[in-house]
Amino acid sequence: MIQSVKPKVTLVGAGPGDPELITLKAILALNKADVVLYDALIDKTLLKHAPDKAIKIYVGKRVGKHSCPQDETNRLCVENALKHGHVVRLKGGDPFVFGRGAEEIDYIEAFGIPTEVIPGITSSIAVPASIGIPVTKRGVSESFWVITATTSYGELSRDIAIAAESTATVVILMGTKKLNEIVKAYSTAGKSDIPVAIIQNGTTREEQFVAGTIKDIASKAHQAGIAAPAIIIVGEVVKESYRLKEVYEQVIHVAQ
Repeated sequence: MIQSVKPKVTLVGAGPGDPELITLKAILALNKADVVLYDALIDKTLLKHAPDKAIKIYVGKRVGKHSCPQDETNRLCVENALKHGHVVRLKGGDPFVFGRGAEEIDYIEAFGIPTEVIPGITSSIAVPASIGIPVTKRGVSESFWVITATTSYGELSRDIAIAAESTATVVILMGTKKLNEIVKAYSTAGKSDIPVAIIQNGTTREEQFVAGTIKDIASKAHQAGIAAPAIIIVGEVVKESYRLKEVYEQVIHVAQ
């Protein structure tokens, strides 16, 4: 008896990098996958949660290395759902936080294929927390902004300059190549002394970070060899990290 294929695509957030930070609901979805389309930043141990017979297809994109353009990924979601059944689109962080998940849903739904979204722990909160930075803290920061540094046109987001005028914690994604421009925006706003940290490969074994102020962070990042994927956190909350305490005690000592 031939079983009919029941197409479905589930967008699954894999979390910030540490494979243990994926949700139980995400794992249960992987358990039922016929096909898994996974991104570059996914820890490949997560693929073990999918059945052995499930087809695993890499559709990763990295800065300067677009091995699988978005249009091709969209097409693969539909093609594999219609051919094999349940496709799990495994994405880093949360599918709807600069993950182009909404675009994928729009495309897939146009073919009448049922979809589901399983949220993931976003790196914009988890990565700062991994080195002890709270994005909000009573008496220090009342809000936080999450901004992508680079627009679809390759320019620095105008929101950076607006955010620099606020007292909010600012979490900047995809910003390592725009670091000098970010520094300029904050310096122009008179915020040269505001604390900032950059975390590369957050929550993973390869995690490394630097911290300082707007006026010295670019040189520190260069000396440390910090590169993408990395997250930039700007705001007074950076000093609240127990792991960065010595950095800012040294700054205060030098100032005195």
